[in-house]
Amino acid sequence: MTLDEILASLFGANHGLELDGPIIAGRANIAGGQAVNLLGFTGGSELGVDDAASLARHVLAIAGEADDTPILFVVDSSSQRMSRRDELLGLSEYLSHLAKSLLLAELAGHRTIGLLYGGSTAGALIATAFACGTLVALPGAHPAVMDLESMSRVTKLSVALLTEKAQATPVFAPGLDNLALTGAITQTWDPALPLAAQLSALLGKPVVGDERALLGKGRGGRLKAADVADRIVSLALAHG
Repeated sequence: MTLDEILASLFGANHGLELDGPIIAGRANIAGGQAVNLLGFTGGSELGVDDAASLARHVLAIAGEADDTPILFVVDSSSQRMSRRDELLGLSEYLSHLAKSLLLAELAGHRTIGLLYGGSTAGALIATAFACGTLVALPGAHPAVMDLESMSRVTKLSVALLTEKAQATPVFAPGLDNLALTGAITQTWDPALPLAAQLSALLGKPVVGDERALLGKGRGGRLKAADVADRIVSLALAHG
């Protein structure tokens, strides 16, 4: 689905939301009247310091509001912008600031839901979609924490060997299906059905904490994370 199709399916044809470069920010009502803060980074763009700061500013403004209106963060990006300027200005700190801003909004009562509808890679994926409390996706999305060619350059292993390992180990592999198996993506929405209804159904479910490790265990893509986390908590409480 295109961004225009997504917005129309969520908010109707006359939503009034507009792009400012690769960023979209505004507020609209989904079917049924529930208000949603919409943010997004779009167009397959690289996420640099200026965009990260702008997005964080929007998130922090929402976090300071007295209501509990949720944030829907739509994502279609490339990777972080690894230009000399961005690196010298401290790109990693800007990405971290954006991720922490989303966490703060969640803690302040504004549920954060990422909607991945295109690509996203590396630090841009981590600071946006992965930083939301819940992540959903549409078919055709193609996320990757690191693509196999980049993994090959870092690990000095061949792409063929990494491809073989990726087929056997979802936590190691890029792609929508693999991230869903690990529990990173909670739901994959059906584009043939109104997205407004699917978002309303998700918002209607109570938040019971971060269930991603449990989802990964149940789906067979991340078998140890939930047990290890529970063990760490138990040990911490026992020695607290």
